Amino acid sequence: MMLRTLCRRSAAILQQTQQSAPRLWVTPAQQRWASTLPMNTVVLFVPQQEAWVVERMGRYHRILEPGLNFLIPVLDKIRYVQSLKEIVIDVPEQSAVSLDNVTLQIDGVLYLRILDPFKASYGVEDPEYAVTQLAQTTMRSELGKLTLDKVFRERESLNSNIVHSINQASDDWGIRCLRYEIKDIHVPPRVKESMQMQVEAERKKRATVLESEGTRESAINVAEGRKQAQILASEGEKAEQINKAAGEAQAIVAKAEAKAKAIHLLSDALTEQNGNAAASLSVAEQYVSAFSNLAKQTNTILLPSNTGDITGMVTQAMTIYSTLAKTTPATSVEAAQVKKEELPDFLVSPEEQRTQ
Repeated sequence: MMLRTLCRRSAAILQQTQQSAPRLWVTPAQQRWASTLPMNTVVLFVPQQEAWVVERMGRYHRILEPGLNFLIPVLDKIRYVQSLKEIVIDVPEQSAVSLDNVTLQIDGVLYLRILDPFKASYGVEDPEYAVTQLAQTTMRSELGKLTLDKVFRERESLNSNIVHSINQASDDWGIRCLRYEIKDIHVPPRVKESMQMQVEAERKKRATVLESEGTRESAINVAEGRKQAQILASEGEKAEQINKAAGEAQAIVAKAEAKAKAIHLLSDALTEQNGNAAASLSVAEQYVSAFSNLAKQTNTILLPSNTGDITGMVTQAMTIYSTLAKTTPATSVEAAQVKKEELPDFLVSPEEQRTQ
């Protein structure tokens, strides 16, 4: 019964203490207060995610775990209360000079957690103040290594470098920096105007480059089109000349075949009966026709001495033909055969080729 009453009283005292004492890390001001510590009521209930550091007769004794704990009155005293939750600290705005001598006003947010309550209690007097000062000095140091342009482009690497530097120094304090984020970067007004002018110049440069590239592409396309047109025109002219030459060759072959066929028919006609009379008539007709066309082509005319004696001219032509025709038929046939053999293949008719 007495134990139950003692537990109820200790729980009531603990609740009043927690309501009257502020937390270790206060959210509105983000500063650590010197809170009123819980009293030793023999039976204590430690909240989750908190570590209570107990001293026995002024010397570190142990750390109370969350849940039910028992302490010895008078000898044991709760000296520190550490929160094991993730803590957010607002780093105040400060000035820093970049590598190209530009003064910047920069602030940030620091996220950390206490991993070792013993080191956090006995390793440093004020953990918040120490980490905040370390974050400011590290941020100034890292900004001094970068130019103004790289500060805006390499924000992520800058944050990671600050976190790495803070963790190296805060390891002895039992504090682990989880991440650091830069909130705002303020530059002087003149530098901001220069940056805006630089941005406008870059945009104008980009527009000029794009316009020149478009003009170049257009000129290249026009030249390629002209080149293709000339190639196609030359290929068309070449095909036209080839077709024309082929047509002329076929025409020459056709004329030669027709002439060969006419000569063959004429030779066959002369070997028939009354062939000489027909030849005489044909020669006379050609003579009269040629004589009638003498003065139509040119003004210069060469006339024989007996122009008016048509009968004499026909007689003379027939005499020449008769003299050539006195050869034996066999000789004429052999001569004709020799002449046909001397002719090209395309001048010989298909019937003669089959006969041969």
